[in-house]
This record gives sequence, C-alpha cells and structure tokens, in this order.
Amino acid sequence: FGGLWKPKNPHSLEHLKYLYSVLSKNQTVSESNKALLVETLRSIAEILIWGDQNDSSVFDFFLERNMLSFFLKIMDQTGNNYVCVQLLQTLNILFENIRNETSIYYLLSNNHVNSIIIHKFDFSDEEVMAYYISFLKTLSFRLNKHTIHFFYNEHTHDFPLYTEAIKFFNHSESMVRIAVRTLSLNVYRVDDAAMLKFV
Repeated sequence: FGGLWKPKNPHSLEHLKYLYSVLSKNQTVSESNKALLVETLRSIAEILIWGDQNDSSVFDFFLERNMLSFFLKIMDQTGNNYVCVQLLQTLNILFENIRNETSIYYLLSNNHVNSIIIHKFDFSDEEVMAYYISFLKTLSFRLNKHTIHFFYNEHTHDFPLYTEAIKFFNHSESMVRIAVRTLSLNVYRVDDAAMLKFV
C-alpha cells in the first residue's frame, strides 16, 4: 500500500522506517487494522532490541520520529484493550531488554513514560491489569540515582510510578500485590533524599 514495500530483512533501519509508515497511516484504531497494529508494535520492540545491540541508527530513527507519541495516541482511543495489551507488552519488553544506558535515557526523556503510567487503562480487563503492573515493576528495576529524575519531579512533588502503583497494594490478585511490593522496595533502595522524603 502507498508504494511501500516491506523490507526483506526484519532487522534493519529500513524495516523500522516501514513500520513507522504503517503507524503513521493507521493512527486511528479500528476493527480492520488492530491486528496490523499489534503486529507492528511487536515488530518495533524486536527491532529496537536488535538495534540497541547492533545498530544505533535504529534507535536514533525511533527517537527522531518520536514514535513513542504514537503509542500514546493509540492508548488514548477507548475500547481497544487488545491493542493496549500489546502496547504495554512492547514497553515491558523494551525496558527489560535494552542494555544501552543512553537508549534508556532517551526512552525516559520527554515524559511519555509518565503519561503512560497515569493513563486511565481499563483495569477491569485482567490482561491489561497484569501487563500494566508488570510494566511498572520493570520500570522500577531501572530506578537509580541517575534515572530517578525521569520519574520523580521534585518541583511538582510528582512521582507517578510510585503513587499509581501503591493504589494496588491491596489488590485481590496476589501477583499484583507482590509486584507492588517489589516496586516499593526498588524505590526505597534509590539514594535520593528528596524522593525518599516524598515517599
């Protein structure tokens, strides 16, 4: 479609450019494109992890084109838990597997991650709940004295990763409660006086 050929090599900058064009053309989630969007998001995670280890230009393109903003646009459309689950899964995979510190900083900059954390997901859907809490837990393993300022804003006394997570400390699912406990311990471990005072 649109004269765009899918590159043969899934691990290449060309392939990410192709995926970007798919996202650009499908910004409104519908019955007819949601399977395509899910597959696109899955492929983006795969190629970014490959790029993180093999080709930094892949990550540069992802950032230049501000592709995380597409994730937010997709999330803001209601009634598409199927796509939201894949989105959360994709983010989870990225934060679990990206090794390059700079790449992590880039993913965390411009506050998209905090916007995702405070997004009003449909938590009545167990799958959405499970992936959301898993995403928060994964992020908490990335907390250290260098990354804390991406999550905790001293001026606004804002720390969504922590404040959103503790809403679920009494959740009926033991998996959720355990994740919240793990996250809390990861928070307390960070040596940041202002943040610890806030907590």
